[in-house]
Amino acid sequence: MPLISQLSDEAAFIGRHIGPSDDDIAQMLSYLGYDSLEALIDAAVPGGIRTNSVLNVPAPTSELEALARLRAKADRNVVNTSLIGMGYHDTFTPSVIVRRLLESPAWYTAYTPYQPEISQGRLEALLNFQTMVSDLAGLDMANASLLDEGTAAAEAMTLARRSTKSKSNAFFVDSDCHPQTIDVVKTRAEPLGIDVVVGNPLTDLDAASVYGVLLQFPGSSGQVTPVGELADLVERVHHAGGLVAVAADLLALTLLTPPGEWGADIVVGSSQRFGVPLGFGGPHAGFMAVRDAYRRSMPGRLVGVSVDSAGRPAMRLSLQTREQHIRREKATSNICTAQVLLAVIASMYAVYHGPDGLTRIATRVHRLASVLAKGLADAGYEIVNDHWFDTITVRVPDRAQAIEWAARDQGINLRRTGDDLIGISLDETTDSAIVRGVWRAFGVDRAVIEIESSAPDGLPEGSARTSPFLTHEVFHSYRSETDMLRYMRRLSDKDVALDRAMIPLGSCTMKLNATTEMEPITWPEFGRMHPFAPLDQAAGYMQMIRELETLLIEITGYDAISLQPNAGSQGEFAGLLAIREYHKANGDHERNVCLIPESAHGTNAASAVMAGMRVVVVGCDDFGNIDIDDLKAKIHQHGDAVGALMITYPST
Repeated sequence: MPLISQLSDEAAFIGRHIGPSDDDIAQMLSYLGYDSLEALIDAAVPGGIRTNSVLNVPAPTSELEALARLRAKADRNVVNTSLIGMGYHDTFTPSVIVRRLLESPAWYTAYTPYQPEISQGRLEALLNFQTMVSDLAGLDMANASLLDEGTAAAEAMTLARRSTKSKSNAFFVDSDCHPQTIDVVKTRAEPLGIDVVVGNPLTDLDAASVYGVLLQFPGSSGQVTPVGELADLVERVHHAGGLVAVAADLLALTLLTPPGEWGADIVVGSSQRFGVPLGFGGPHAGFMAVRDAYRRSMPGRLVGVSVDSAGRPAMRLSLQTREQHIRREKATSNICTAQVLLAVIASMYAVYHGPDGLTRIATRVHRLASVLAKGLADAGYEIVNDHWFDTITVRVPDRAQAIEWAARDQGINLRRTGDDLIGISLDETTDSAIVRGVWRAFGVDRAVIEIESSAPDGLPEGSARTSPFLTHEVFHSYRSETDMLRYMRRLSDKDVALDRAMIPLGSCTMKLNATTEMEPITWPEFGRMHPFAPLDQAAGYMQMIRELETLLIEITGYDAISLQPNAGSQGEFAGLLAIREYHKANGDHERNVCLIPESAHGTNAASAVMAGMRVVVVGCDDFGNIDIDDLKAKIHQHGDAVGALMITYPST
């Protein structure tokens, strides 16, 4: 009789992650002329780079046990109602989108759409995303997503620099931008020699001394500046030869005059609140919209409508000569695939609700914020911002911490700024009970029904949106669940993903997103966690992060690791910044040459330029192997200027 331990399915779970069967492997080995995988590895991998050590990683587990461990981590998270804001808002993902898109391998296992013949479904969904963003922003065109709001703002900073004739190296950033956005912009500016000036644009801006300006609309504090004042500011900047970028809230733009209509050149932001779970900070699709004059300087991918060989309408990626896979170190950015699944979810959220539904959601959120503000003002509290959409800041001298803790007792997280200010951001999941919970934290006992009819409108006069948006029929055609699920099915049927066939393409993206590992994404304990929630509420997340760091350190052989970069391209950039800072710390400021093989992924060269380095290309043979003699010659040629050698391992 077999032992119980011999009947466990740990090996079966591992095996299900590997596509080829034993027969498939034997057939491939026979074709190559080897009798085992070990023999193939011995022939292909030189002994000098083989490791003899055994990885110190946990033993394999069964699928059931893996889910149980994930559940145990999820149960350690405390999901309070987070009204922290700062660009992150709880949202409700329609169930039909969860089941037919987020949880569907037809969508989440597809490869990047460089082959339009097998990508028409995703390309159409991304075209919807671009239409949604450009309509709401009031600009001519938008790209097919970026990584997040912070890096999108940094991309706007560099786009403005490429596109303006100003001789200035200074970029002005609104102090009411989200703090993390300001930090990212500063980090990205320093290697490029850009001086970031942070201040109040209405009082501190000297338009003649900067090449560009970044505004937040509405501000991180919740303040909504009247669009007349913003239009005057934009005109001043344009008169001085600069460009204006605006980090905007898409939901707010259903009610507020869009930045494109008051002169903004670039609009960036995050589409997270359009149905994408918080997920402790990501992933979420950022966006950028621009005026037509700047389309060739825009980073990221752009979906365009063309025709196929039979003359029928078809979609493909357009203006690709801007991008890293073609222009390498001369590209507009190192951005590559950029959160397509999340962009598709956001676009389907807009298709599901349409302009009327989005306006209703925005109006409801705004009215609840106005009722909240009215209740606090009636109780004697000072509302710092005189205009708002969904966020208010309340002055509570020396009481901010006490109120923050009182709100936590109500199961609500607020944003505390110093000792005197509390920020409160509402969202589509907010209801009257949550508003009353916030009031109780402030010592106010009121009912929403008592004051909702007398609560004033929080939007500034003359700033309401009057222009139509989302007029294309796709945003008006799918109001029943059956219509919606059939639409998503029709699109997925136009694609090839791992649910249909093997896709032997790519390097960084040739992997399996297996069902067991994907399932917990939709668990509320992971999905509804705000990135700035108190860490004692995120114990499960922190445990998972620490365990992952430990495993990756063991696998890579390094001493420390960062999980902050949210794409391979951003990991490259972070690593190059670390190298740059190392040389600066040693006083080797002249070490700015980065040696990169010509076979490397295009993001490598683009990332090096972003890190303030000069790219020197190293030759390769016909198989992509580095020409060692050329490498030695380049090292000798550039000597003490060499700062880094960047290789893809294994080679692309």
